Amino acid sequence: MSAPDGSPVGAERSIGQLFATATTEMSALVHDEIALAKAQLRQDVKRGATSGGAFMAAGVLLLFSLPMLNFALAYGIHTWSDWNLAVCFLLSFAANVLIAGFLALIGVVFAKKAKRGKGPQKVAASVKETAGVLQNAKPHPRPERPELTGSPADRSPKAVEAVARSSS
Repeated sequence: MSAPDGSPVGAERSIGQLFATATTEMSALVHDEIALAKAQLRQDVKRGATSGGAFMAAGVLLLFSLPMLNFALAYGIHTWSDWNLAVCFLLSFAANVLIAGFLALIGVVFAKKAKRGKGPQKVAASVKETAGVLQNAKPHPRPERPELTGSPADRSPKAVEAVARSSS
């Protein structure tokens, strides 16, 4: 088994190695946060595009089908009911407006879902929280040990081993 930097677990690691590991992990965390923000933004854009597509479909349907559908429906109603032709044209127009309204309602539903999407805001809050924690982090003070005071020649391997264990 080994640590993330490749050194064996339980082996003494230098402060530089620990700092490099912490920096690498922090970089990975930031990259993951950015990837999450991109994915959530992509989802919100997809919902917005669906909403826009539904609105466009409603507009195109209303624009291009009105002449053909109005004539066909009006003459059909006139054939079956013998009503005045003008009333038949009004009924066919009302049917087209109802269909376009239904498509616009679908567009509104998707637009609200896209607007409600708080993906990037959640990620930004998480990044701010992580930055706040890191800004307030202070190094852990080490108590003075009598066996570590004095010259380096006086330090025994036992004392060095105790310090190595306490820092990992």
